[in-house]
Amino acid sequence: MSARPHIVVLPGGGYGHLAQHEGEPVAEWLRSLGLDASVHAYPVKTRHPGPIDSVRMRVTELRASGVERVGILGFSAGGHLAGHAAALGLVDAAVLCYPVVSMLTPTHGGSRRELLGRWATPWARAATSVEKLVTPSMPPTFVWHTTEDNAVPLEHPYRLGEALARHGVPHALHVYPRGRHGLGMVTGIEGGEHAGIAANWTRDCAEWLRELGWVD
Repeated sequence: MSARPHIVVLPGGGYGHLAQHEGEPVAEWLRSLGLDASVHAYPVKTRHPGPIDSVRMRVTELRASGVERVGILGFSAGGHLAGHAAALGLVDAAVLCYPVVSMLTPTHGGSRRELLGRWATPWARAATSVEKLVTPSMPPTFVWHTTEDNAVPLEHPYRLGEALARHGVPHALHVYPRGRHGLGMVTGIEGGEHAGIAANWTRDCAEWLRELGWVD
């Protein structure tokens, strides 16, 4: 069995520069902490349960290869998928970066339409809303967001934070005052110079992983 935890990285649902700066650079940072990491090309613009089935298969592969601890880190729509995987008990820790959380809100309807279609039933929307899936057995979860994110409003992380607290799930919730949606690692992209202390999310996350015992 592998003693080194492996973290699966899920970029945001957009193509191009989003997938690039939310993918391999993040995996490289995780490796610099002494972790194993890989970027998972889950199917975007694909209806449920395609994306979560894809993550389930990837996690199953890792565990079959001898990895004892599997974590997941996702951005935006990838953050929703990471949260869904965590709520289903597929992984042992989760990092959600400006995640889409709820399919019940009117905000960020684009993700809901991609995942569930235009005429999704209330039941289907609830069944894919991460805040409705939280149980006391959900693994430790780190969430970060920014006040200035106009694409995925703060309603999303706050709904999740409330659910995590209510169920006693160990978690950290960081809301930084500045920074647009899609910051990724923050440095080296347009808008990063205006992110302020949101650039500290990697430091805060590393400290959280250290407290969990995942990094030295």
